[in-house]
Amino acid sequence: KSTDRDFWYEEARAALRRRLSGDGSTGSARPVARNVILFVGDGMGLATITASRILRGQRDGRPGEETRLAWENFPAVALARTYNSDAQIGESSACATALLCGVKANFETVGLDSGGRFENCFSSFSSRVPSLFDWAQQAGKATGLVTNTRVTHATPAALFAHSPSRYWEDDGKVTPSARSTCKDIARQLVEDEPGRNINVVLGGGRRHWLPKVTRDPEAPGDEGRRLDGRNLIADWLREKKRRSVRAEYVWNRDQMEHVDPHRVDYLLGLFAYSHLDFEADRDTSPNGDPSLADMTRVALSILAKNPKGFLLFVEGKLHSSCGRIDHAHHYNNAYRALVETLALEAALLAALPLVDLADTLLVLTADHSHVMTLGGLATPRGNPILGVDSKMSDVDGLPYSTLLYGNGPGFSQPRPIPSNSSSSEMAGRNSVHGAAVPRQWATHGGEDVPIYAQGPLASHLFSGSVDQSYIPHAIAYAACLGEHNQRC
Repeated sequence: KSTDRDFWYEEARAALRRRLSGDGSTGSARPVARNVILFVGDGMGLATITASRILRGQRDGRPGEETRLAWENFPAVALARTYNSDAQIGESSACATALLCGVKANFETVGLDSGGRFENCFSSFSSRVPSLFDWAQQAGKATGLVTNTRVTHATPAALFAHSPSRYWEDDGKVTPSARSTCKDIARQLVEDEPGRNINVVLGGGRRHWLPKVTRDPEAPGDEGRRLDGRNLIADWLREKKRRSVRAEYVWNRDQMEHVDPHRVDYLLGLFAYSHLDFEADRDTSPNGDPSLADMTRVALSILAKNPKGFLLFVEGKLHSSCGRIDHAHHYNNAYRALVETLALEAALLAALPLVDLADTLLVLTADHSHVMTLGGLATPRGNPILGVDSKMSDVDGLPYSTLLYGNGPGFSQPRPIPSNSSSSEMAGRNSVHGAAVPRQWATHGGEDVPIYAQGPLASHLFSGSVDQSYIPHAIAYAACLGEHNQRC
């Protein structure tokens, strides 16, 4: 049945057989991806991609519609279904479990199959599932994660954690009755496999690593949130010292840029108390946050040293509780969501010259979509993507913005009257686009999300319509990981 991990594994095997049956070659004769980079735009649906490409073109002085984002040149394209085991509209941690562990999961659980129940500690013991990082490390590959969210947040947590609640990022968030039996997500990253073996961890979320008595180095008014008195940053460094491996911790852009990859095998970078700033607001000074592209370059410089290859995960969040694309969408702030999408493209462009596509598989997708829409009537080419349609509403005679949301804080009665003066990037930075249904926080979208791929076996493996849980199995096949390790 669809609640069992075996069901999703067999579904993936069947999908692989269908896609590979007609190429006339056997497993050992097919190309192998020595390296894999998986890019995830959190909340990046097709409307977001379309609007972002138009924005980039308009920034370059063109109409915009003809622009292609870097991944739109990839030869392989597919669609992924993002529902959860118990939810029609996908939620980040359950979607991440499908995307990174290969099984559908329950709403707000992470790294567990559907036997895991929300906030039920004991249900997690028998429902844990391995991730792409488990498989990659078993094959001797280097692993790294880069995100502009907290490194313990919903999506990256699925790479290394098994938790009945995505919110258990530190022990203070774990329900009191479970604290002695279920580790929080940050502890799992420091103490357990595969977390403690991840070579590069770059993102935000210092608050979940520091005890309550410790002030944050950048924000002295804020203190850590751990109740157990532990400083997990210090624990991470001590654990690496015990293993006699070369490790370094950094917390701002300047420190990261001065890391010598030839002298460091493990790098931990926590650049913010919580999430990193939106790209539109980022402090670009040496003491500020690195960009997603900066972190990607540094991660690759370390991971590429491994002769057996690497697996790198890069997340850009578009809406506002997670990648930052997702976070902006939650607030109906289209401008920041589009800029975050372009920051993810910049990370991809930073990676391309550093890898050989003959042995590196690039996959770009989203964990779920959002309720932003792009529409108009006879809208002229080059109309400002952050502006209003060329036609008025045929009901109330008022203008409306090209980008709108199905629900969220942008709802008001009477509805706001936008103008093209809001189409400038400066004005759009803080604008809230209109929404049809009032909510304090916009929901996710439930439509399929795209998968773009390039590299070994990309065109064989990624086509048609698939369940999101198929993606890590396809990656594992291409890279000879997990149950496919005997293919090579």
